Amino acid sequence: MQQIISGIETGPGGVDVDAVFARLFGAEVRPLRLEEPLFNAVLSGWGAQQSARHLADSTKRDREAVVRRFRRDVEKWPWEWRSLDVDEWLEDLGGPPTRLSVSTLRGFQGALRMFLEYLCDDRYPWVAICEREFGRRPVQLIDERNRITHVTDFEGGPGRRPFTREELVLFFDYCDAQVAQRRALGRKGSLRAFRDAVLFKTIYAFGLRRQEAARLDVSDLGRNPHRPSFGRYGTLSVRYGKASRGSPPRRRNVLTVFDWSVEVLTQYVEEVRPLYGFQHPALWLTERGGRITTEQISEQFAANRDAIGLPAELTCHSLRHSYVTHLIEDRYDELFVRMQVGHRFASTTAIYTGVSGDYKNEAMRAALRAQLGGTLEFAERGP
Repeated sequence: MQQIISGIETGPGGVDVDAVFARLFGAEVRPLRLEEPLFNAVLSGWGAQQSARHLADSTKRDREAVVRRFRRDVEKWPWEWRSLDVDEWLEDLGGPPTRLSVSTLRGFQGALRMFLEYLCDDRYPWVAICEREFGRRPVQLIDERNRITHVTDFEGGPGRRPFTREELVLFFDYCDAQVAQRRALGRKGSLRAFRDAVLFKTIYAFGLRRQEAARLDVSDLGRNPHRPSFGRYGTLSVRYGKASRGSPPRRRNVLTVFDWSVEVLTQYVEEVRPLYGFQHPALWLTERGGRITTEQISEQFAANRDAIGLPAELTCHSLRHSYVTHLIEDRYDELFVRMQVGHRFASTTAIYTGVSGDYKNEAMRAALRAQLGGTLEFAERGP
């Protein structure tokens, strides 16, 4: 399809539609119903255009799925679409029973807008084909008048928050208890329980996303020359960080900040992980010798959380939020925290931060003390 598209771009003389058909469908055969094969050809051409921009395959698949879903739901072909179709579709998805979030709807709308930009681009033959075959010219339906705007930095659920320190201790204690209980009863799964306990502690101790944690290899553990006492557990190389558009996953090195995480990882890597008996580079192995998945991480986290009655708004990602929050509360430099979690902007780190009331009160006292000096000390002690 890449060769086909490059060979039928519009030139100074316009589009030779017959030549286009010969390239797309063969010189002798013309589809009886043209709509479906033409729609698929447009999608293939759009995919080739995105490949030229080095977009990830998952991005291309997700965008195509949105376009196909919209076409199926409205029961019209792209050259028949109207602005009202888009508006009603998004309105329906935002209401019951689906109730998709605003950010998800914006993503759907963006995929449709980019598809229509390609379809309506006169450098490609699709407009000329639609006009000749169907008597319709496809148009761009999404602009600033009906585009969903991004008005806030954070659009997640208002209930999403970091763990309190008490909740975090309760969660980790339960994970450790699962290991001890399975060992005491001689049950299967003690290796898995130990792995999960260390996995969740590592996600918190290094501020990781699920994908970043799942894709870790043993070789990603490294030394920090400034903390030789940590040995091979002084740094963690994150190779599958969140990617920007058209870019590969961002890499970063995360420094170990918690002494206890060194002890936890040492015991797992050197004593427990070898008991799996598999030769595999992954840090977190399954009982079948493969790499753990993000879905498995989420499922096990939810099972542990629910077992001890923690609120459902706490997700595995809340461990990452907790890492940011607790470092800020412990007076770590904000730039250091931002580099640790791989945020490009301070505003993103601020969204993650949910400091406690005690921290806010102490910060306020420090600010007032700097301004008022002894006057504040007298007011706090009383006459």
